[in-house]
Amino acid sequence: MARLLKINRQFEAFLDQIDEIAILFPKYLDKEDKAFYIESDNGTKQLKIKQKLNIGSHMKYVCQLTNDIEFGKTYTILDESDTKTDLQIGSVIRSNYFDKQFAYDGYDLGAAYFKDHTAFKVWAPTATSVKLRLYHQDKTEFQTFTMLRGDRGVWSISIEGDFEGLFYTYLACVNLVWREAVDPYATAVSINGEYGVIIDKQKIAVPPVKLQPFENKTDAVIYEAHIRDFSIHEDSGMINKGKYEAWLETNTTNKQGDSTGITYLTELGVTHIELLPVNDYEEVDERNPFGAYNWGYNPLHFFAPEGSYSKQPTDPYKRIIELKSVVQSLHKHELRVILDVVFNHVYSKEDSSFEKLVPGYYFRYDANGLPSNGTGVGNDLASERYMVRKFIIDCAAYWINEFDVDGFRFDLMGILDTDTMQQVQERIHSIKPDAILLGEGWNLNTPLPFEKKAIIQNAHKVSSIGFFNDQFRDIIKGSTFSVHDCGFVYTNLEKNERMKLLISGSPHMFSEPHQSINYVESHDNHTMWDRFYSFSPYEENEIRMARHRLATSIVILSQGIPFLHAGQEFFRTKNNVENSYNSPDEINWIDWSRRSSFKENVEYVKGLIHLRKLHAAFRLPTAQLIQKHVVFNADHPQLLTYRLEEVGHLGPWSTIYVVHNNHFHQCFTLFLPKGEWKMVANPAKIIVEDPIFVNGNVEISKIGTYVFVRN
Repeated sequence: MARLLKINRQFEAFLDQIDEIAILFPKYLDKEDKAFYIESDNGTKQLKIKQKLNIGSHMKYVCQLTNDIEFGKTYTILDESDTKTDLQIGSVIRSNYFDKQFAYDGYDLGAAYFKDHTAFKVWAPTATSVKLRLYHQDKTEFQTFTMLRGDRGVWSISIEGDFEGLFYTYLACVNLVWREAVDPYATAVSINGEYGVIIDKQKIAVPPVKLQPFENKTDAVIYEAHIRDFSIHEDSGMINKGKYEAWLETNTTNKQGDSTGITYLTELGVTHIELLPVNDYEEVDERNPFGAYNWGYNPLHFFAPEGSYSKQPTDPYKRIIELKSVVQSLHKHELRVILDVVFNHVYSKEDSSFEKLVPGYYFRYDANGLPSNGTGVGNDLASERYMVRKFIIDCAAYWINEFDVDGFRFDLMGILDTDTMQQVQERIHSIKPDAILLGEGWNLNTPLPFEKKAIIQNAHKVSSIGFFNDQFRDIIKGSTFSVHDCGFVYTNLEKNERMKLLISGSPHMFSEPHQSINYVESHDNHTMWDRFYSFSPYEENEIRMARHRLATSIVILSQGIPFLHAGQEFFRTKNNVENSYNSPDEINWIDWSRRSSFKENVEYVKGLIHLRKLHAAFRLPTAQLIQKHVVFNADHPQLLTYRLEEVGHLGPWSTIYVVHNNHFHQCFTLFLPKGEWKMVANPAKIIVEDPIFVNGNVEISKIGTYVFVRN
């Protein structure tokens, strides 16, 4: 590896602004008549000391530059005693000047393979030298090439020959330190992501299945699942347990003969499958994939699929083809695919390719120059910087174009900025107009200004993106952060007024209903079944099931986009483990035997989804239509009742009357308006195909949801 001039760093110098150098000098060596000089190919010039600060064990000298610094070159700082140090790239890298100077618009970063040559490009504007290193597949070095610096800090090389299948890395020298990094734009990687791999893109083609355009976002019913959880249970009936290829198996059943897998999803009636992260992540050894478990929120490589779900993780082609096949398998069953993406942090800041190639640029820092930690994992990606934003947009577009996915769920989206998310939605919808975008809009403690955060309070700035509605979640089932908080389903009448807003698409939060992702359970926190058990451990199971069913029915029948956690429909449990991100399979798996044990509830949820699809009044696409058609009743203050009026042009019934009853051991008489009414749903069954005729007075005596319709 290349060696540079040895410089004794008795003191350090940093370029903090384009015209300003900060010098940190040990106090014990300091004296009154200090002087500093900058040495380059053009000679030596004295620096003007603007400020001298006492910062503990060091003195900080702020010096004025009179000549422009040329990035990519090495400069030496000297003092009056001829003690030398190198000029390191400091906080200037996070300045607007730097962003404008090195903003690169090309779509050619990464490796581009051709039979007779391969071209490589990498963005590393602060590097003084960059090399491309090729390896054989046994990891022995093949050859190292010196790359050429071009416009905007992009280094490139084109090497003649056929290099398919070889591994590659970049070596970048920044601040006199050489670091070896995997290409951030690598679309194929070796096992455990140790190297990028040169592949022939023609060999990863999987024929696409054409789907009809998805008309309204509110027509979606999202079902969240984890690749491994889906099939790993012994009673899943699937052969390729824990693998991508389990998602290709059809007509699978559990031991009771009930459907499982992709066939089950088709029968359930959901429209979109949201997959927890499938890009390459840390903490699961791909050589021994069942030796550990992880949800996948430890991103390592953003463009390449995770290998632990592959049947051949050593084959960089195989995992790509397998994941593409999963998408098309779901498409064949009229199921669309949303990918959970983690653009808010990396697993390890110091070990990331971002930090090795352009130290200090890709991450956000606070006023004291320390890495911000709004994510809680030690680093926040600085999406507001040009090349970070470009990376996010390029990556999302790649998954849409190459894998034909149908949308994204942005993990901890509140870390990202609204300008980035605006550009994401524009780019994605220019490729696939009916793609669904949603994210977690929590207001996290990161230095980004409040008005720039992609949070619920700024939802109007990203009008095509949905937000997980935490008010919906917590008001219905009780606060996620207090197991003792009493939600609506536990007869909390104080929440009735807020429930009316939630059922109406949350107009107090969002301008249009598609921005409200309505849910009461996801992979995070306790499952609803476990939470209810913790809240009231001595309650009879039948009553707990009724409350659970009520909460799910509100999710499915409310205005907005319903979101279900896989297995929620058969009372999924994680044995009361709240944060199961690295818990064993026995905690995280989908227990397919419960699909049979609670078959009646599965049928109930299936019926609710069918009911929502049957009549568009349950999924109105605009706030204006909701205001026109949704009317709440004041006649029964202890019940939550509302009508969907004048909706005959939207489905088979002209008026729909919905009742959500959260009372146990109480009986109410509901007075329906004049006319011939039929009951199509009660707390026990969905009876759309065989409705019950009712007169004007109806007894409401069980916890759950009732739906009455009039032609």
